[in-house]
Amino acid sequence: MTTVRLPLFPLNSVLFPGLVLPLNIFEERYRALMRDLLKIPEDEPRRFAVVAIRDGHEVAPSAPGMPDPTALPERGPAAGFGSEPSKAFHAVGCIADAATIRERADGSFEVLATGTTRVRVLSVDTSGPYLTAELEELPEEQGDEAGALAEGVLRAFRQYQKRLAGARERSLSAGTDLPDEPAVVSYLVAAAVMLDTPTKQRLLQAPDTASRLRDELKLLRSETAIIRNLPSLPATELTRTPTSLN
Repeated sequence: MTTVRLPLFPLNSVLFPGLVLPLNIFEERYRALMRDLLKIPEDEPRRFAVVAIRDGHEVAPSAPGMPDPTALPERGPAAGFGSEPSKAFHAVGCIADAATIRERADGSFEVLATGTTRVRVLSVDTSGPYLTAELEELPEEQGDEAGALAEGVLRAFRQYQKRLAGARERSLSAGTDLPDEPAVVSYLVAAAVMLDTPTKQRLLQAPDTASRLRDELKLLRSETAIIRNLPSLPATELTRTPTSLN
């Protein structure tokens, strides 16, 4: 079992391997994390782990108990996540590699990271300025018939895009080559389809690529059928911007 200890960054969303993650860092605990990452030489990975929040808040309340003026802000690395932070997060997350970290004049940070490897959270440490975790790296197994399933998912995904956009296929991403590697397809579709966080989390922690693709095929067919019967399609512009893979 390969384990690693990394800073932990909880979000109200799921990060998948290969997907780009832009972040706007303004809380002190995460500013401290970025300052430490900047101490790592540029030619070495500046890594942290992203986990989806099961319960809690990304941003600690600035004044819990308001309008009580005597209430003090909740502070510390685990602020907003309760007395046992590990229970506030989903157990499977994704390592992020920060390619760009820019500090602004006010001390906040603009960060661009990319998901790399799935991990399982074994333990959470709250003793430092930000959360850290002991993590087990999870291998990506192909499973049976992953190639054929990937082809079916791509076809279903294009139909989903067409229905969601309410436009002809040539107005979407005509001429754009979609990946054909099964694992990459599975993560691209998982990130691009409009699903709630628990469903995306289920896709992230699928036991293998084939299982994830089978689940996505069912979801795409179901979502496409629902969209077909909707009187209107809000936020269709979301489908006109391709998901960025690195």
